[in-house]
Amino acid sequence: MQNPAMGIIEDQIQEIQDEIDKTKKNKATMHHLGKLKAKISRMRDEAEKRASAGGGTGRTYAVRKTGNATIGFVGFPSVGKSTLLTKITDAKSEIGAYEFTTLDVIPGVMNLHGAKIQVLDMPGMVRGAATGRGRGKEILSVIRSLDLIMLFLDVFNPQLEALTKELEAAAIRLNGRPPDINISKRDRGGIEIHSTVKLTHIDEDLATDIVKEYGYISADVVIREDVTTDQLIDFLSSNRMYIPAILVLNKIDLMDEYSLNELEKRFSNWKIIPISADAEIGIQDFKDIVYSTLKFINIYMKPQGKPADMDEPMVITAGSTVGNVCAGIHRDFQNKFRYAKVWGPSSKFPGQTVGLDHVLQNDDILTIVIKR
Repeated sequence: MQNPAMGIIEDQIQEIQDEIDKTKKNKATMHHLGKLKAKISRMRDEAEKRASAGGGTGRTYAVRKTGNATIGFVGFPSVGKSTLLTKITDAKSEIGAYEFTTLDVIPGVMNLHGAKIQVLDMPGMVRGAATGRGRGKEILSVIRSLDLIMLFLDVFNPQLEALTKELEAAAIRLNGRPPDINISKRDRGGIEIHSTVKLTHIDEDLATDIVKEYGYISADVVIREDVTTDQLIDFLSSNRMYIPAILVLNKIDLMDEYSLNELEKRFSNWKIIPISADAEIGIQDFKDIVYSTLKFINIYMKPQGKPADMDEPMVITAGSTVGNVCAGIHRDFQNKFRYAKVWGPSSKFPGQTVGLDHVLQNDDILTIVIKR
């Protein structure tokens, strides 16, 4: 049963959204619309926090992340996600020529160039998923934890806009990054906006009102790029997830070359992998592009007092720290960690002593020393 307070908030959010939808978008209404967007975003954030704090009574998808990275197949029903999963992993996801075949998140593992990539086949998304329809919130909660999103489209019904709209509504930002903004609270003096570049999408008055909407009374806001209203709101919200995404165009064996080229032109601003899961076309390209997009690097482990094992590298993601490596080996390696030594590109000198937060680079040699 829905909490009455939550129902009131949702009604208020809908009223504001209706006002946004009926307001003409032009320079004269930019300030008004910007304030409404900030208000509705803040209310959605608060509603999510209340829902999380209140717990839930329905089923949830609990997926433990394993391997070097986790990718997920995201799309509407019957686009071929399950078929591809069975082709590239050891998982068995039920396949049928009808909607809603996959009712749970099905995990599999794809072994590639020494990396173990966890692959999740999601239940088909439905319109309204971000509001909870079709167990959408449970699906979206898993998507938010992915390292890479594979957006599956049927070439004959490529509903990309509808799919991305649901992800955007769930605070998932595809192929984006947090805007270069810094905010510092102060005791008095109101809100001051300092921009290091010319702002062409938002003026200082609107930026000030948006910051106030999020509860700031006095603060210095430094904006280092030409941000939009939406980007400033994203920065002020605490729940945005920035995840890389690739388009997978499936069933290309059933489409002529000209139509496929036109479709690829339509989505030219995306990284695209054309495949036929059923006919096993483009499978190797799929694997290679996934591997390169995840930006894996190799490091070599050197037991204390022994030569490094240069034959079998450990595969990790770029940006990983010594602590990440310790956690991947065994939790005791973090609990009993004393220090590590590094040889290679990330070290200032051979055999440099480093801590858990040291960021590793490709071809590093690493020795981990733990308490006995």
